Amino acid sequence: MRDQTISDFLDRLAARVPAPGGGASAALHGAQAAALLGMVARYSDGRKHAEHERVIGRVLAEADALRDEALQLAEDDAAAFTSVTDAYRLPKATEEERATRSAAIAEALVAAAGPPARTIDVARRLVGLAEELLPVGNRNVITDVAAATEAARAAATTARVNVEINLAGIGDERIRAELAGRAAGVDEIADRAERVTAAVREEIAK
Repeated sequence: MRDQTISDFLDRLAARVPAPGGGASAALHGAQAAALLGMVARYSDGRKHAEHERVIGRVLAEADALRDEALQLAEDDAAAFTSVTDAYRLPKATEEERATRSAAIAEALVAAAGPPARTIDVARRLVGLAEELLPVGNRNVITDVAAATEAARAAATTARVNVEINLAGIGDERIRAELAGRAAGVDEIADRAERVTAAVREEIAK
């Protein structure tokens, strides 16, 4: 996926194939958010922002790392969802085959919920970086902080439904509760993102 053109990825996304799908799209929202924050941090380097050099440097390093992590999550999600569809295709003619198939589906659903759950975590960290960068970043690119935050919000809300769709098929109550808890945290991420965007809009309206 890393080496595809944007056009090729969108063609694949639009095709009648199991993956990539919404989970990969969620992760790519996160990657775009990270890239935008990295860009703002790079524009905030120099003498005018010297007093905030440490914060900006840390935001830059973490944003670049999160961009790579989000790209990997997009690839992981596509692979995990393919495993789910493969599990559903297993034979079910005998009782033994049905038991094997059911176990494979349950295992694949747990694995499939993993990348979007981690995407939610990435989105939370990205919104936190935006909150830190907003007051100290270059004002000429302040709208890109909002753009990054909105992309992070989209990553979280899109990933949430991709976690939730897998919950019903997961028999392990501990795992299901842990995943449901991570999904439940998305409202807080979205609220924080809204506040960042509102602050940017207020500033550019002055």
